Amino acid sequence: MKLSKSSRRWLDEHVNDPYVKQAQKDGLRSRSSYKLIELNEKDRLIRPGMLIMDLGSAPGGWSQVAGRLVGEKGRVLATDILPMGGLDNVDFIQGDFTEDAVFQQILDSLDGKQPDLIISDIAPNLSGVAAADQAASMYLVELALDMVRQVLKPSGNFVAKVFQGEGSDQYLKEVRPLFEKVVIRKPNASRARSREVYLVAKGFKG
Repeated sequence: MKLSKSSRRWLDEHVNDPYVKQAQKDGLRSRSSYKLIELNEKDRLIRPGMLIMDLGSAPGGWSQVAGRLVGEKGRVLATDILPMGGLDNVDFIQGDFTEDAVFQQILDSLDGKQPDLIISDIAPNLSGVAAADQAASMYLVELALDMVRQVLKPSGNFVAKVFQGEGSDQYLKEVRPLFEKVVIRKPNASRARSREVYLVAKGFKG
């Protein structure tokens, strides 16, 4: 099968990517793990004993890091439409968290507790049509914000991947009044040509 120019470029980038090589060396599931590691170093998001929710968690790059950092006394509740292999200190629910049955499963698993932190590195399946992909990505982060409104602990924190483009400024305006502090980060592990940035929102006003 002959690869397209863009597929070849992605493959070359992936094979030669220092973060991909480092992830293999460190026993991490994906290069995206380093984005959360860097965000955590900058913003001190994760502490031992915390309850964390990871939305759109597969293949588990962020859940793996979070699970290690919260330790045995903490817990990560992860959810994704795709399957995800088991990880230490991580409970996984497979399904669409916007569906009532799956949302109820999440609530049952929380057992009346509220997450200290909600993280989301979720991205849609890309179609290659820029406008459609942007709309799909904004829809997903809106869903993540809905979850924040419903379950995040007062004074809790929220981290989400946002693709810069149509709707992203409006989303930022929507998030700012809900938190004490909101910043935008571009971790070193995020590819320079990618439009992705990370919104770090601290101090949920409930």
